Amino acid sequence: MAEKSKQKKEAKKAPQKTLKEKRKAKEEKKNK
Repeated sequence: MAEKSKQKKEAKKAPQKTLKEKRKAKEEKKNK
């Protein structure tokens, strides 16, 4: 049970992480 909630948290975290990465890449392109 605890394992499942952990996976759910990770799944929620993953998309946010990729969004941050994409945003960071955009900022880097602007700065260059």
